Amino acid sequence: MYDLELLKLHLEARWGKCTDQLRIPDPHKKIPLSFQVLEFPPSDGHNFWIYSTLGMSIDMDAHFIELHVFSQKQDSSLVELLTVTASFHRNDSPLGLHHSVFIGRPWQDNSLCDHAFLSLPYLDGVELETFDFGENHLHNLWLLPITEKERDYKMQQGWNALEELFEAKGLYYLDPNRVSCA
Repeated sequence: MYDLELLKLHLEARWGKCTDQLRIPDPHKKIPLSFQVLEFPPSDGHNFWIYSTLGMSIDMDAHFIELHVFSQKQDSSLVELLTVTASFHRNDSPLGLHHSVFIGRPWQDNSLCDHAFLSLPYLDGVELETFDFGENHLHNLWLLPITEKERDYKMQQGWNALEELFEAKGLYYLDPNRVSCA
């Protein structure tokens, strides 16, 4: 088990003070009561909103991860996206680095991105990625919205090829209306 307050301080050291700690009702009662989504507004270090899980792996024996997603605008629907993903991680299939998930709807607005890819937090580096607690390590991963074609490309070519494609095409990860890179 890890200390949520220390993890929150770890995130705030990188992204600034969170302005809200959000929850949506869990109809299946399968997410710990301590689980929440932190909302970080734009600041000197970043010009976008960040939504991050806090406690999605709190009482698990392994698969210690937390997720974050970026947005050009304040968007409470991302609380639902992260909550559903956390529920999937806890109750269906533990998630990890380079996994992809179907998110069941457009990421935002009418986006083609209805899947997500769990990536290293390249924008924030290893300082954010790893949170040590005792002999265990928690990994903060980027939940990057992707299209179905991009997910298919990852499944056929591998995660490294997908990341190379994003780099070659100059992926603009904040644009919900972006075209598919694949």
